[in-house]
Amino acid sequence: MRCLRPAEHLDGRSSARWAFDAIVAALAVAVAMPDLFHDGEGPPLAAIAVLVAVLAPLVVRRIFPIPVFTWVLISAVAAGLWNDNLAADLGLLIALYTVAAAQSRLEALAAAAVLEFAMIVATVRSTDGSWWHASILVSGLVGTALGLGLYASTRRAYLAELRDRAVRLERERDQQGELAAAAERARISREMHDIVAHHLTVMVALSEGAVAASATSPERGIEVMRTVSATGRQALADTRRLLGVLRENETGNPGDDALAPVPDLAELDVLIARVRDAGLPTSLEVHGNAIDLPATIQLTVYRLVQEALTNTLKHGGKGTRASVRLRYLPGEIRVDVEDDGAGAAATTPSGGGGGLIGMRERVHTYGGVLRAGPRGPRGWRVSARFRLDEGEST
Repeated sequence: MRCLRPAEHLDGRSSARWAFDAIVAALAVAVAMPDLFHDGEGPPLAAIAVLVAVLAPLVVRRIFPIPVFTWVLISAVAAGLWNDNLAADLGLLIALYTVAAAQSRLEALAAAAVLEFAMIVATVRSTDGSWWHASILVSGLVGTALGLGLYASTRRAYLAELRDRAVRLERERDQQGELAAAAERARISREMHDIVAHHLTVMVALSEGAVAASATSPERGIEVMRTVSATGRQALADTRRLLGVLRENETGNPGDDALAPVPDLAELDVLIARVRDAGLPTSLEVHGNAIDLPATIQLTVYRLVQEALTNTLKHGGKGTRASVRLRYLPGEIRVDVEDDGAGAAATTPSGGGGGLIGMRERVHTYGGVLRAGPRGPRGWRVSARFRLDEGEST
């Protein structure tokens, strides 16, 4: 039966708990001992032995609350019938308190009702006329023991809930930290892809142009190679800035490169000029009144245009032209990047590259919608739309 199972594990029980319970049992024996001197003579050894036998199990009351309460109640009643001077009232109240503190509320109320009935019967039997005064006192003592036990049980459950909540919060904090770290790694991966893929594509295109121009116009070839060098330095600066952010996250001490501003829409002209120098004629159109956008959305739009033009450089073929159109509309901003090249098949989302997947994830992160696909009769289009809150568009 469940009530016979130990309420505490014996292996993990400290010696201090054993000593405390032994002291409580000794105190119950000491309080009941004076009643044995009621006749003015010394108590017989048999009465002392019976009293000790009745109350000794209180030493294990917190391990077996209900069995100890049952033993103390039944043996106390039997001892009282054998010797009217042998009373174990304090031991009974301690046993009831333990049941209320360690067991369920229903079991505590049942134990209190049984003890109340037994003590009232014993009170009526031992008094002549004013038994109800003693009954009120007995009921008050039983109620006090029950109330203290229920309070101890409620407080223990409350403290256990607080500990469990603290453990859950700590676990959730660790999980949130892991999710944030994973999101940051994904963001840095997209940033590195955008930086490396774009600048290397531009440098390859410029190098090929320099080789072609050096045969007929060495001066033009030298100028193109200077542009390659400048593009390489820009790639190194962007990479150094991104790695500086990593060092800031690890050490908490941002370097000068980490403090460099991230690209925004104001740098689209520089990006378009760099693409033109790489041999891709590109136009930029801006419609509507420019608004103050959050830096995260500006960076997203910049990277989207950069990735789309990089794909056009790699897959568009000779004679390809591109256009970038930026439109500020009420409550939203749209960006379209189009080309008339032949690179649609090479840039489909089902391909092995992660450029379009990275763009789509970046746009979705900030509540945008991305569409990418071929445009007839030839070419490729990348379109994105971002809805803006009122607070972001003001």
